[in-house]
Amino acid sequence: MDEMRAVGAFIGLAIGDALGAPLEGLPPGPIAVTEMSGGGIHNTLPGQYTDDTLQAAALAQTLVGCGKFDPDDFSRRLVFVYRANPEFFGPTSRAVLDLIEGGVRPSAAARMVHEARGGSRSNGSVMRGVPVGIFYPPDAVREVSLAASAVTHFDPVAGEASAFVNRMVSGMCRGEGAAIAFRRALAACPDPELRGLLEDYREYPLEPSLDAVLCTHCAVRVFMDAPSFRDAVVTAVNLGGDADTVGAIVGGLAGAHFGCRAIPASWLSALQDREDLLDLARRLTLASGP
Repeated sequence: MDEMRAVGAFIGLAIGDALGAPLEGLPPGPIAVTEMSGGGIHNTLPGQYTDDTLQAAALAQTLVGCGKFDPDDFSRRLVFVYRANPEFFGPTSRAVLDLIEGGVRPSAAARMVHEARGGSRSNGSVMRGVPVGIFYPPDAVREVSLAASAVTHFDPVAGEASAFVNRMVSGMCRGEGAAIAFRRALAACPDPELRGLLEDYREYPLEPSLDAVLCTHCAVRVFMDAPSFRDAVVTAVNLGGDADTVGAIVGGLAGAHFGCRAIPASWLSALQDREDLLDLARRLTLASGP
């Protein structure tokens, strides 16, 4: 386990989330945003993160506290951060967490919302999954990713999208180069649509979408083509659309590849709860498998 890469993956996710938060829901702007700013639909402060980081931190706390993924512990932590910050959560997660808080089991709640809404292939479980990649070795990532996704997203394709990103993160945190991590994640991906989109990722347009598959393609393509952590995250968030989530996924991937020292100092100094997040990232790394 490379500590700098592991910490970089977790903090990179938060950085991408915070940099992209003011751009969420907007079209690409005429001038690229390159420093932490505030505003947007949630009127965030510069460096303030959203539910991408809140949910990832909840997942990291479950892994550290339980020594493994525990869906009941994770769902309780999700309900807690949701109640504290409901404005950041998407409709699928909101509906599921309302049911869980009312006493419905997570698996049943996710199915009920999936059936009521006619699907649950949104990207909410992809954006938060990076801690699974940090904590688990590559051969264990897919099973846990699917279980962590299923707490709120019944559609298995959302889980497969999360597993792809997490497999890349796991490999890179353990010494794989980006190209090798990508190839091995592709080889482990059983979903034909996701695999087909990613096999020739440059053949398809960048869509910063709420859809788990399109969002994952967008994030992976931006990361794979970027020469630095800064370039990766700046490109991601300035696509607009679901900017904070694409930024978070790209930040996690880029942090796992370039390491935490590659994160610009001005971004890190502005990040909300920086020391608490760094402490959680280090504890997650220490608790992680080989």
